Amino acid sequence: MTAVPVTRGGSNDMTARRARRAVARGASGTVPERVTQATGSNQPKSRGRRPRARKPLHLLVYAAVVLAGIAALVLLVRSAGPASPTPVSASDFRFVAYQGDDLLGGHESVLSRVTTQGKPVVLNFFAGQCPPCRAEMPGFQRVADEFQGRVIFVGVDIGPYVGLGSHEDARTLLSELKMRYPAAYAVDSTPLTAYGVQSMPTTVLFDRKGQAVETHSGIFTEAQLREKLNRLTGA
Repeated sequence: MTAVPVTRGGSNDMTARRARRAVARGASGTVPERVTQATGSNQPKSRGRRPRARKPLHLLVYAAVVLAGIAALVLLVRSAGPASPTPVSASDFRFVAYQGDDLLGGHESVLSRVTTQGKPVVLNFFAGQCPPCRAEMPGFQRVADEFQGRVIFVGVDIGPYVGLGSHEDARTLLSELKMRYPAAYAVDSTPLTAYGVQSMPTTVLFDRKGQAVETHSGIFTEAQLREKLNRLTGA
């Protein structure tokens, strides 16, 4: 029979006795105090704090602040709009003066600033390379001199929109004919639609209340224009 030999000695006997005592203590079921403290098994469980309920007054204040912020944003957006003059009606349009800024309401203005001055207005659409316009305009200047202070004359260049010359052509025409009444150029083609311009020149007459009372297509002779203005001024 094969057997495993056991080594005997004093130190081994003492080690064995210590081992038996350790086993005996473990069997008794006693748990060392330091183990109990480490595991925390005897410590009472801590209770978490319950969240405080938000009072209704706080909610009302918060809502008021949000609404005030929205209102301020709306006002800011509205105040940031463009400040440039814009037409106020379908028959109004913007222009830039060649001459006569004072009677036109400024260098950049709108027609309504002319027709609301309480006087009849002669609005003449012309172009720098329009032969009938060149033939008509000297007679307009003579009539304008006769009715000075009672009637406002204004020539508006729409040449670039009807294929009859540039703004420079219009300036040259005014200079060559020695025209003195106010003249300007339209900033876009709005007048063509607003006043139904179908031929050049075209002239529109306004009464003292700023209402368009007559539109004339083609050359408006000096005699015809004088007769119309006598009626509008009550002369």
